[in-house]
Amino acid sequence: MESAEAMVELGRLLGRRLVAGDVVLLHGELGAGKTTLMRGVGEGLGVRGPITSPTFVIARRHPSLVGGPDLVHADAYRLSSAHEFDDLDLEAPDAVVCVEWGRDRAESLARTRLEIDITPDGDTRRVVVQGVGREVPL
Repeated sequence: MESAEAMVELGRLLGRRLVAGDVVLLHGELGAGKTTLMRGVGEGLGVRGPITSPTFVIARRHPSLVGGPDLVHADAYRLSSAHEFDDLDLEAPDAVVCVEWGRDRAESLARTRLEIDITPDGDTRRVVVQGVGREVPL
């Protein structure tokens, strides 16, 4: 991705394809663009915003404005283990659940999920989207 707007657009495209029960785990260092991607996901889903980093509140639910699934946007950065994440009880079959910093913490949410790795590369971002547990058409 060459710009923040390109990252938001990727999120919009992804958000239009997600359905209730989908789980997305986002990985990448600080400033990689996870929350920027999530802004686009929220726009694609048509949920109430603004979409901001939930680092300090851990999780935020954004209700749908268009009759689709809600978005549960979580950030596991401040959590030290999968056990702490499980204690949050974020399973939401009626919503799309997206977790920033989800690696090694949030995998128990779903055996089938999307994992998105974002790696800064100079002024651009390398984004890899991988389906885990089954093939996920995009």
